[in-house]
Amino acid sequence: MRPLEFGRLAWRSIGSHRLRSALTTLGIIIGIAAVIAFVTLGASLQAGLLGDISPDDQRNLYGWAADPDTEGGPLAGAQPVFTQDDLERVDELEDVDAAYGYMPISTQALAYDGELTPQSDALIAAGPPYIRPATIDEGRQFEMGEREAVINPAVAGQFEENVSVGDELTIVRQGGEQTSVTVVGITDSSEGLSPFEGFEPSPRVYVPTDPYYTEEVDGIGAGFEDGEAAEDEAGEAEPADDDNDEPATAEDARFLAIVVEAPSADEGDIDQARDSALAVLESGDSDASELLGDDLEITMQTSTELLQQLQDVLDLLQNFIVGIAAISLVVGSIGIANIMLVSVTERTREIGIMKAVGAQNRDVLGLFLTEAVVLGIIGAILGTVLGLAVGYAGAWYIDIPLVYPYEYVALAVAVGILVGVLSGLYPAWRAARTDPIDALRYE
Repeated sequence: MRPLEFGRLAWRSIGSHRLRSALTTLGIIIGIAAVIAFVTLGASLQAGLLGDISPDDQRNLYGWAADPDTEGGPLAGAQPVFTQDDLERVDELEDVDAAYGYMPISTQALAYDGELTPQSDALIAAGPPYIRPATIDEGRQFEMGEREAVINPAVAGQFEENVSVGDELTIVRQGGEQTSVTVVGITDSSEGLSPFEGFEPSPRVYVPTDPYYTEEVDGIGAGFEDGEAAEDEAGEAEPADDDNDEPATAEDARFLAIVVEAPSADEGDIDQARDSALAVLESGDSDASELLGDDLEITMQTSTELLQQLQDVLDLLQNFIVGIAAISLVVGSIGIANIMLVSVTERTREIGIMKAVGAQNRDVLGLFLTEAVVLGIIGAILGTVLGLAVGYAGAWYIDIPLVYPYEYVALAVAVGILVGVLSGLYPAWRAARTDPIDALRYE
């Protein structure tokens, strides 16, 4: 019997029992759809995160000091240990292009044109290189020592009248103190500019550490004991007690994190910059070493390395989903085998007639095996379409770039064929061994 004849007869048999065939392939559809949907979302999420790492950011090293046993992302358990002197010493290294501090500053609200909006975590103090030119849509970077700020679109658009470059923005600090800044730039996105912020859209006002952080420390009074700044819940320096009459100076300001720029994104340059910076910060001559002790350890990683931790979690979750999907495929293959066995019983007389008119065992085997393979292919195709649709909907809802893993589409069809072959072997073999005389007498 020709292969086309096998296909025609198999399709006629499947078509005559549409509901049963649909239920038979449901396990395969669900299993393959789950794998493709999750792999699509994983690949899209990875592309979205890695796409946020610009070529300039790929050479940045983000460092903070925390207990090495602390779990979490960047800045989890971080303690402010880096002084301006530490930053300057790292900045002067030959293997480093730039080094600057990073400090989130707690606020109460932002005010513009007489309108006030509550905002508790919008203010970030950093160095000018933190605002990469490629991320600026309008204006320029702020300059160190100037009362300037760069804002993102979430801040620019949260007032009744949009904030523009050149406008004055008022920042209401904790305690009600007000500080004015001149907006000199607006970023092209409201997503975070580094792993310290995360990559979710959020209102942000970026200001230079001098004067908006170091100046706040200068002259606050009794704020330091044994070289350590007392910290409030927001990580800002505040007086520890009234017994120490020596006022703090700008040089005593301690930063929560440090950003080190390597000369290039080359792995060798990044490793050299990391080693050189850690050597300075962990040496006995640095201010940071006074606070590290035995409990704290400096971590310094690139955006790619930090995102790799997230990728490891995604891979683990993906393997878990694939395992569940594999169980669904096993259930689906059992369903096909069961239905094919039922089909053999129902069509016993038909098998007898086929053999009576000259059909060989291989013809009967091929017919029933073809039916099982067709069911597997149908399940694979429908599962692939469903998986791609769910992946598209998920990527659209999360607002990440859509990336289809086409190799998994090919794999899905291959798995559907394999499941059909494996689950149809025994029923087809049993049908081929049916005695034609007994089959003709079967009622």
